This record gives sequence, structure tokens and C-alpha cells, in this order.
Amino acid sequence: MKKEPKSSKLYGTLVLYEMHTDFLLRALDGIAQTDAQKRLDTKANHIAWITGSIVQGRFFLAESLGKKVQSKTGDLFVDNKGIIDEATYPTLEAFKEDWNLISPILLEVLQNADEAQLTSKFEMPGMDMTYFDMISFTAYREANCIGQVALWRRLLGYPGMNYM
Repeated sequence: MKKEPKSSKLYGTLVLYEMHTDFLLRALDGIAQTDAQKRLDTKANHIAWITGSIVQGRFFLAESLGKKVQSKTGDLFVDNKGIIDEATYPTLEAFKEDWNLISPILLEVLQNADEAQLTSKFEMPGMDMTYFDMISFTAYREANCIGQVALWRRLLGYPGMNYM
């Protein structure tokens, strides 16, 4: 980790955050755009939707913590919208550009979060949690989504994800 967080509470989460930043790009490596929206005759979320949802999760978290940054790929994910059957999702390259834009910005925001901010209430309808809880949930969700992309790689005939 390049910079220690203000709150030691976030140390482990930030280690995961940095891993996820790299792992998503590795999971997407070499996937053709034509394959990114394949659902293989299922109702499962495809790679493009999964990728877009975690990219937008980082933009949402940054904004929630006071740093508004505009994404190029977020329109289909407003209000945590689920997959839209007829939609054509942005390219994986566009998602990667947004990922590379938001990741260092959010990392800085997280490194600078203090105890007061982390223990304050995160406002979301139907949920009672702190910002620390939301940051932790986001880290969990990112790992889950990267795992789904890694599984899709294999289902679509690509080699397994390279972690090195």
C-alpha cells in the first residue's frame, strides 16, 4: 500500500481494494466485446453488466464520500438498475477507462477517511449502516463480481484468469 489510511480500520479493506483494482482488469483481459454481452441462454448477468455495475459502485462510493466524478458509462446503472434485456451496454474498453479514472480518486478518498466519517450513518433506503459498513460491503461485492467475470471467462471458452 502506497499510503497508510488515516483510519487503521481501513487497512485490510484497502489492501483488497488495490487487489481488486488490478484483478478486474486481469479478469477482462482478452475478452471480445461480442462475448461481453452473451448470456448463454440464461437470465444471468453478462460480463458487460457485471463490469459496469462494479465500476459504477466505485463512482457511487466516491460520491457518497464527497467526491463527485462523472463516469462515461453509468447511464444504464442509475439507481442500482438491474440488467436490461434489450440494452446494448458500453464497451469493455469504456468500462476500463472509467475504472482507471475512478480507482485512484476513490483510493485517495478512502485513505483520507477519518473515524468520524467512517462511523457516520450511510443514508440508503431500507438499509441501516455506517460508511465503514458500506465500504466493507463494496469490497465484498467487488470480489464477488470479479469472481463472476472469471467464471464467465471459462464458460465462454477463455483461459482462466491470470492473477500474476
